[in-house]
Parts: sequence; C-alpha cells; structure tokens
Amino acid sequence: MSNAENELNSTEDASLLEAQRRSDLIEQEIKKDPSRFRVLTGDRPTGHLHLGHYLGTIKNRVRLQDAGVDTWVIIADYQVITDRDGVGPLRERVLSLVRDYISCGIDPAKSTIFNHSAIPALNQLMLPFLSLVTESELHRNPTVKAELEATQGRAMSGLMLTYPVHQAADILFCDANLVPVGKDQLPHIEQTRLIAQRFEKRYGHTGMSHPVFRRPDALLSNVRNLLGTDGQKMSKSRGNTIELRMTADETAKIIKRAVTDSQRTITFDPENRPEVANLLLMCSSASGESPESIADRIGDGGAGMLKAEVTEAVNEMLAPIRQRRNELEGQEDYLLEVLRSGNEKATAQANKKLEQVRAAMHMDY
Repeated sequence: MSNAENELNSTEDASLLEAQRRSDLIEQEIKKDPSRFRVLTGDRPTGHLHLGHYLGTIKNRVRLQDAGVDTWVIIADYQVITDRDGVGPLRERVLSLVRDYISCGIDPAKSTIFNHSAIPALNQLMLPFLSLVTESELHRNPTVKAELEATQGRAMSGLMLTYPVHQAADILFCDANLVPVGKDQLPHIEQTRLIAQRFEKRYGHTGMSHPVFRRPDALLSNVRNLLGTDGQKMSKSRGNTIELRMTADETAKIIKRAVTDSQRTITFDPENRPEVANLLLMCSSASGESPESIADRIGDGGAGMLKAEVTEAVNEMLAPIRQRRNELEGQEDYLLEVLRSGNEKATAQANKKLEQVRAAMHMDY
C-alpha cells in the first residue's frame, strides 16, 4: 500500500472515530433534552420493507420518536427513478410503506410522514444547491461511485449523479439536525454540511439572526448488518429477505431454505462461518440473547435446530407488527390521510425555508 493510501485510510479512520465520538455525545444529549433535535430519515419505495429495514433503521426511528425527538420520515418516491427506467407499482409500495411504518410503531401523531414528490418547494432547493457543488465532488461520492461501477457501461442519469444533492435538500429543508446513518453514509452528511456552509458563505443570511440552514450531525447505528438468507447482501431484488408483510408460515419456509454450511456443531464465527453467524445474529437481534449464547445452547443440534430457533424468535418479534398490519388492511383512506397530513406539514415547512433562501439570495421580489 502506498504512503498516499495509508494517509487516506488514516484520515478516514480519524473521521470515523470523531463521528462516533460525536454520535455518542448526542445520544447522551437526547436523554437530557430530546426537544433540541429533529431527525430526518426515510426510504425509497422500491419494494416492501423487510427484516433488515426493521432491525437496521425502523426500530431506531421508533426509539427516537418515543424518546421525544421530532421525527420526520420521507418516502423518497422521486428517487425511485434515479437508477431505473420506470416507477413500477409505486402507489401500492408507498401505501405499503405507510402501513409498515405505523405497524412498527411510528405514530403519525408524533412523527411526520411525507412523500418527496408532493413537496414542490423542497425540490426547488435543488437549483441553488446544484450551484454549490462540483461535478468531481459528485463523482467522488461513494453511492454515486458504486452505482457507476454497477452500470456496466450503461450511462448514468443526471438524477443519479446528483443523488447526494437530493439528500442534502431532504435534510436541510426541514431543519433536521440529526440523521441516523451507517458509517458508509457519512460522506452524504459531510456533503450536506458542506452545501449548507457554502450557501452561508456565498449568500449569508440577510436580515436573519441565525443561519438559513442548521448543520446536521450523523447518529451512527451500532446495529450489525444482516446478510440475506442466501448469505449474500440483503436485497429486495434478490428475494433473500423476510418481508414484514409475510405470514409466519412464509417466514418459516424462507428461513428453512437459508444457507448454512456442512459443520454440525453451531459456533459463532463471523469470519470463517458467515452464513451460520448471520442466522445467529438474526436470532440474537430478534430475541435479545447474545449470538454466542445461542450457539452454545444449540451446540451439536445442527442447522435444523438453529433455523428452528431463528424462526421462533423472528416470528415472535414480528407477531404484534403483523397483527397491526392486518388491522390496517383495507384502510386505504386512513393511510392516505396520514400521508396528506404529513405532506401539509412538510409543505408549510418547505415554503418557509424557500422564502428564507430566496431572501438570502435577494430573489424575494
């Protein structure tokens, strides 16, 4: 490895450590005064939510909401077309998201659920924001780089290239100062902070006693990423997920087909036995018992006993969610009303923010 690569890795490690330190401090501040924070989080409606979504993000959203943090959840429907040729059954998926959110504990009376395409003033922020970033900066963004590598020669859309700017607009329009992310998404937060900083430097905040945009911090997730049931990255497109809308029997069938290995004795060894370790982590996340303890208890019981344990733990955890989801079956009018109410609140906030932006840019004529 070259000296330049060593220096780059050292810088990245230092940045991650600082981000983790700041995240830990914020967790303590939330306990003291949650009213100081507003969270922005959300999902692209490209499919139905699955176990990875619930354990990785949604449980944390409910935790923050219940702690008293002002929580905003965006359904990023415009972002569906960043990397695909059509929107698919978008209406069904958007309503499915709303249904899953409520079933998992996101309370529309406490949290704001809204969809991207319904907030014109939010999307209008893209224009001044695009003037504050360079093409090379966009190409360096990890998400954009990964998408470019995955296109296999297919031209990248301008919408995909500017994906980091979309996310900045989503965060900054609603005055969010906290964004729950994994460490791989830290560059998005840095890009957002940079856009806010450059806007203030270029335009200032004429006639205002405070900056136009709050500077968001990352709230780092400590949840280990789960693999899919085939041992590959969990993905809706791979069909290796346990969707929240599935029945207990459907869940059991999927787990029964999960990939393990030829060794009968169950041990927690993520490096050498990743598929078995993944099932142990899945069971641990659902039950609260450590993966090492589960492995010790199963011992020579083999993959069959392990899968039975996972099935029981996951189905027990998801039972109340599925019950609430079934109660919402056929209540489309209610789901639409939740979305309309959230959109009204988000629209008012976006209009207010756009007025501040136009005033700072001397465009309020």
